[in-house]
Formats: sequence, C-alpha cells, structure tokens
Amino acid sequence: MIFKWLTFIVVNAALIFIFMIAPIERQEGIVQKIMYFHIPSAWVAFFAFFVVFVASILYLWKKEREWDIIAHSAAEVGIIFCSLVLITGPIWAKPIWGVWWTWDARLTLTLVLWLIYVAYLMLRFHASEGSQRARFAAVLGIVGFLDVPIVHFSVLWWRTIHPKPKVLSMESPGSGLESVMLITLIMSLIAFTLIFFLLLGQRISLEKMRDELNEIKRRTFHSS
Repeated sequence: MIFKWLTFIVVNAALIFIFMIAPIERQEGIVQKIMYFHIPSAWVAFFAFFVVFVASILYLWKKEREWDIIAHSAAEVGIIFCSLVLITGPIWAKPIWGVWWTWDARLTLTLVLWLIYVAYLMLRFHASEGSQRARFAAVLGIVGFLDVPIVHFSVLWWRTIHPKPKVLSMESPGSGLESVMLITLIMSLIAFTLIFFLLLGQRISLEKMRDELNEIKRRTFHSS
C-alpha cells in the first residue's frame, strides 16, 4: 500500500512538472513535452527486457518456476511500454520530421524489438505448459535482449535522423536540456520506473494465483 501511494504521489508530481512547470521548447513547441513520456517509456521497456534476460538466465540455471514467472511478467509489462514508445514516437515525429514513420535505424530496430517480445508471448501462449515451454521462452528472452544495446547505440553507429542522446551523452550528460527540463525528465523516469515495479508486482501475484488455482484443480481431479 505504501508503494502504491508513493507511486501515486511521484506520478502526479511528474505530471505537474510536465504540464505546469517545464517550459515550452523554443523550436519544437508544445509537442516537445511528449519527450517526458517517450524517453521514460523507452527506458522502462529496455529495463523490463533486461529483467526478462536476467530471469531467463537464472531459470535455465536453477530450473525454478519463480524465475520463469518473473521473466513472463516482465515481458508482458515491457511490451506495454515498448508499445508506448512506438505510439509516442510517431506523434512526436509528425510535426518535427513531417512524417509519422520512416525506416530509420533506431525506429526499425525498436519495431523489431517489439516483434521479438510479441513472439515471446505468442510462444508462451501457444506452446504446451511445462518446463519445455519455459526453456524455449527463456532462450528467446535471452537472445531477444541482444537487440536492446543495438537499439540504444544505433544513433551512434549509423547515420540516422533520430536525435542523438542528450541525457545519457558520454561527452556531457544532461547538457542538451535546460535544468528544469532535465529535472522534469528525471522525475518522469522515476515515475515510470515506479509504475513498472507496481505493474510487475501485480502481474507476478496474478501468475502465482493462477499456479495455485491450477494446483487446486489438479488435486481435486485426482481425488475425485
């Protein structure tokens, strides 16, 4: 309950900063405020898929259902935020680039990342339950994460119209934003991260309850 209230407070504080305190960017105008949703969504999606990566490795190593549940849950939440990236990106791009979508390296690779984890969830949905499904999913979860660093560094490795990182710049972190904008973005990042952990916890609890229900059904079937 405390964590839920903390998330509620931080999210509302971030919204106040985004719409009432952060200045309107001189060149891009009001549409620039999409940044406070687009970048945090990307960060959370990458972090969620990293959780899938780590949990999948631990499942293959320890063969414990707990890690399979975490990987599955993180993948579902990650897909939500990756979808937000693909939605907010074109909304931001249209008034700035003049097009909704272009087959830019980062955009294309982000779409590929989304498709990989959609395939991950489809595998889990269609394959028969059991350790074999969990192993196949774990392998895909590990291999799929390899696209995340490629997405991140694509704007540095190839010629692209997508802007280079301003906040995580190796030369001068945060130098591309005014101080108020940077504070607002950091608050948004914290808010989105808290939302991720809240959703992840709820999804893990749901999966555990499903396991308990299946166990009750199994015992009832064998006892009848």
